[in-house]
Amino acid sequence: MESSEIELEYERRWKAMSHMEKFSRCAAMFAWTRQQMARRIRSEQPSLSDEEVKWHVALKLYEREPEVVKLIEEQLSHVSR
Repeated sequence: MESSEIELEYERRWKAMSHMEKFSRCAAMFAWTRQQMARRIRSEQPSLSDEEVKWHVALKLYEREPEVVKLIEEQLSHVSR
């Protein structure tokens, strides 16, 4: 499959970035993703506290890691409303 001009330009720009620029870009994308997840959780469950929303976001992020989920659920059980 042939790469599109957009894909080639993206690759060119990505390769031109320093490691710090790449790290910064990835961190910003991760923060944006967490914000979007929090907004969705908040819209589905408006009565949750900010602390609960934070832990629900963590549950979604780590849902495929049972041992981490167990730790998050434990923390969530201690959150006061």
